[in-house]
Amino acid sequence: MALQAPAFRVLNFERIVVIGGGCYGSWYTRQLARAIEREALRVHEIVVVDRDDACRVATSLAGGEYGAAPVRLDTRAWHTFLLDWLADGPAALRGQAMVPSPLMPHLCLDWLVARAQARWPDRQVSVQPLPTVPPTPWERAAPDARHYVSFATWTCPVNCIEPAKCPATKGPRDWSMPVMVRQLAANEPSLADAAIFHCEHRTYGVGMIDADTIADADRRVAALGAAGPCRVLVGTVSHCHGALGVLSVN
Repeated sequence: MALQAPAFRVLNFERIVVIGGGCYGSWYTRQLARAIEREALRVHEIVVVDRDDACRVATSLAGGEYGAAPVRLDTRAWHTFLLDWLADGPAALRGQAMVPSPLMPHLCLDWLVARAQARWPDRQVSVQPLPTVPPTPWERAAPDARHYVSFATWTCPVNCIEPAKCPATKGPRDWSMPVMVRQLAANEPSLADAAIFHCEHRTYGVGMIDADTIADADRRVAALGAAGPCRVLVGTVSHCHGALGVLSVN
């Protein structure tokens, strides 16, 4: 009796938002188009957000390089686009995801700050430095109170999918940034919660953050802030790298 091959899992999304249409964003968009072509991905639309209407994605679109993939360019600023897109709330955003750029600002934290400032115009909303230095091999505090961390002390390729066996060390990847951030928050009494946005590699080397998890963090901040002052550790992370900051509402 012949053995049947395991069923191939096709990913289904309503919308995928790619941040940036330059070097990284154009590569991600091309990979998503390949996944669609090879029937590994179904998506209603792929939105690439870049203020430059002559960015690489725009050029590729004009040249028909994405084939039948439903790619369109949105030329709003990143912050403006996220304020409009994520405002619908967790339920409406199920089946949607964001593809972040490795070199973008901490947009998820900035979005939460903007939402809190609009919700409480008479309260002090700010980003504060981390209460303790993260226990990662590489870490840097930025002047704007954001903190950047990595388990790698080497340069990782953009298309690394962070497998169980690290391509750089040739050994097991026995680390995970989401786990470290949760432990960091749990060990710090001044922090009321942790909002962790995990960029997970889904298909053809493209990492995504589920949009409803970002919107749900805003719901949690709203509940905490309604009860009084609060401090929430916010992290946009993969298994190996991350951007952190403390959202403070007084």
